[in-house]
This record gives sequence, structure tokens and C-alpha cells, in this order.
Amino acid sequence: MLALRITEADGRVCLALGGLAQGEGLSLEEAADELVRRILELALAFRSNGCQASREVRPALETMDFLHELGEIAASGGDIRERIFA
Repeated sequence: MLALRITEADGRVCLALGGLAQGEGLSLEEAADELVRRILELALAFRSNGCQASREVRPALETMDFLHELGEIAASGGDIRERIFA
């Protein structure tokens, strides 16, 4: 599981999930909403286009599995929030 990091600076909250995505907002809820939106975009793009890795940079298989799982949850009408914040 990717580490969830919460920081606050200048009255803004930032949530980051590993190096995968981050969301910012004036509240924790706004930051979480943006983080979920960004991860959902990544998961759906990964689901529809797949991933081509170069020989120089190998993707983390755990991260690719996580994105695949989130894409499957979203495609079946589920809410990815529970999986992200588990």
C-alpha cells in the first residue's frame, strides 16, 4: 500500500499518496476530493490505455496493480475512496 501523507502550509491542506498523486484544498475534505479525482483519472487512463514501460524506467508493479484494482472498482460502479484511504 502506498503511504498517505498529510501536510499543511499557509492554510492549505495537502494529501499525497506515495508519489502517485496529490490533492490540495482549504480543508482536509477538499484535499481528499482532489486526490481521489486525480487518482481516478490515472486509474481510468491506465485501464483504457494500459502502460508501456521503457527499458530505462521500470514501473513499480505494486503501483500498477493498485491502479488496475482502482480502475476495476470504478468500472463496476464502486467508490475508490474506501480502497485509497484503507
